[in-house]
Amino acid sequence: MKRLLPFLWLSGAMFLACSGVSGQDGPVFKVDVRLIEVYATVFDHRGRYLDGLRRESFEVFEDGKRQEIVAFEASSDGFSCAILLDSTGSMARTLPRVKNSIVKLIDAIRPEDAVGVYAFSQSVRELHHFTTDRAEAKRAVLQTRAEGTTALFDAIAEVARRISRRNGKKALVVFTDGNDNASLLNATSAWTRAKKVGVPVYTIAQGEALESKSLMSQLKEISQRTGGITYTAKNSDDIDEIFHDITGNLQHTYMLAYHGSAAGDQKWRAIQLTVKGVKSPKIQAKEGYYPD
Repeated sequence: MKRLLPFLWLSGAMFLACSGVSGQDGPVFKVDVRLIEVYATVFDHRGRYLDGLRRESFEVFEDGKRQEIVAFEASSDGFSCAILLDSTGSMARTLPRVKNSIVKLIDAIRPEDAVGVYAFSQSVRELHHFTTDRAEAKRAVLQTRAEGTTALFDAIAEVARRISRRNGKKALVVFTDGNDNASLLNATSAWTRAKKVGVPVYTIAQGEALESKSLMSQLKEISQRTGGITYTAKNSDDIDEIFHDITGNLQHTYMLAYHGSAAGDQKWRAIQLTVKGVKSPKIQAKEGYYPD
């Protein structure tokens, strides 16, 4: 198994419109305030997870300017994980093994964590809404059948949009074994939408997907930009290990939020995160975001 591009997490944006009037003929103003979420997994110089850090341990910068952290969730807090499963016809042989691995992932999450299950072929289907009921989530996974063409780009953009509305920490885990052949969106449009809504995307590619250099490059970009990780599964034995690694990352993740810069241009906003008081930390966090 080859682990690729260990850079993480994306940001969700909330918008608050404020207006004020000074006297009957006074000026009227409107301010858009973006609450930008940054997800981070921190490792020490030996590669071990660093849990127990506090808000005061972190500093966040947007385009080089230090930002005030207005919200913080520790690595011990619960999260929402959306699983997006390729259920196209090309998955017929692989699907049983993948479903078993997803069941193990669901079993590994904590009681306070929620999981939502989605599948895609030419369109997205919600197999089960977010729930902490493991039995229900697993039943939805096991009932999935392989059929249809592959609308991967549309599916990532749509599910990222849906789960961005959930409060607290969240992530999207995507499994695909084929190149996109049915999306209305092209790759660039889909990736841009996913980056804007701010959900970290973990991608797992196997089979025919590994033969497309273009697709693999696109998967690497979306994971890196959003703060997820891209994995390649060259054989079925890799899948269990990959899902185990994803579970570990999710359960050792911090969430920080700050008010982003005022609305204006649509240029990429670069984010840098630092940790104080730790020797040579390695930080897995998103690189930035596009304003809406």
